Amino acid sequence: HLHLAESGGGLVQPGGSLRLSCAAPGFSLYYYAIGWFRQAPGKEREGVSCISNSGGSTNYADSVKGRFTISRDNANNTVYLQMNRLKPEDTAVYYCAALGSIATAVCPLNGMDYWGKGTLVTVSS
Repeated sequence: HLHLAESGGGLVQPGGSLRLSCAAPGFSLYYYAIGWFRQAPGKEREGVSCISNSGGSTNYADSVKGRFTISRDNANNTVYLQMNRLKPEDTAVYYCAALGSIATAVCPLNGMDYWGKGTLVTVSS
């Protein structure tokens, strides 16, 4: 069973930056597409970004395009989400999830195989 662990959340002012990490200690993520999702209070979980197993393909939600960057370091089994120019509406619990599929950067919300427990990002002054 693949255990994913998110880290890097916290409190940041509007306009600031955070980098989230998604790690799977002891497991190789090479054969998994990885997605970042978020759930704001009172709202449904939504997709933020997805990266293919090789890192060659990425996708972003329109709301984060140009501000967030997803990347991965397969040698260290870690996927990152660099979040810049954060807005209050980015406040949410952020989850990473793995899909056992190669050569795809499509991460369906209801089709992911493994989920982390989430990390809270709060954007507030």
